[in-house]
Parts: sequence; structure tokens; C-alpha cells
Amino acid sequence: QLQVVESGGGLVQPGGSLRLSCSASGFTFRYSNIGWFRQAPGKEREGVSCISSRDEQTSYADSVKGRFTISRDNAKNTVYLQMNSLKPEDTAVYYCGVDRNKFRQCALLSPQYNYWGQGTQVTVSS
Repeated sequence: QLQVVESGGGLVQPGGSLRLSCSASGFTFRYSNIGWFRQAPGKEREGVSCISSRDEQTSYADSVKGRFTISRDNAKNTVYLQMNSLKPEDTAVYYCGVDRNKFRQCALLSPQYNYWGQGTQVTVSS
């Protein structure tokens, strides 16, 4: 049974850091693209970052470039999202998505992802 679980969210002050984790099981993790998305209240879900399976190529939304870093540890079936210099506008529920099509690069397009976790809340506030 495929499972995706996010963790690491919380309350942090502006300028602070958090590291989110996306742990997965029930499928061949290393052949899957993984994406991080977020959804703030009253807003649509938006792509934040993703990492491809084949060459670990990464992609970032313009709003997080230079502040967020995505990485993966296939031995642990886990993808990380290191978030630095957090801003109040980063406040959202963060979701991890799994794209099991290993023949394409990852993209910040939610329809490309087949499976999702339940999300972890990130709140940036003083």
C-alpha cells in the first residue's frame, strides 16, 4: 500500500528556518519524481519545488528560489525541503506529491502527481 507522510512543519518567526520531510513507502521510491506544493487559506495549491528521479534535477518556484532547497535520500525513501529566510507569505499547508512516471522530469504541475500526503502546516509569524 502506497503511503506518503509529511512532517517537520510548525510555527517559526520571520527569517527562521524549517526542514520538511516527505517519507514514502509501498512503491519504488527512487524511480519517482517528488514535488512539494503548498496551499494557503483561500488560495489555490501552488508548486514550490520538485526533484526528478533520474538525475535529481530540481525546480523551484520563483517565490522560493535562493531560500528553499530540495534534496532526496533514496536509501531512506525521503525527500527534504530545507526552508530558510522564511516569510509570512510562506504560511500554508505543505503537501508532498509523488509522480511515478520515471520517464519525464519533474514539474510544478499538480496534475502530474498521482499520490499525495495529508500535509503539514507551516506558519511564519512573529
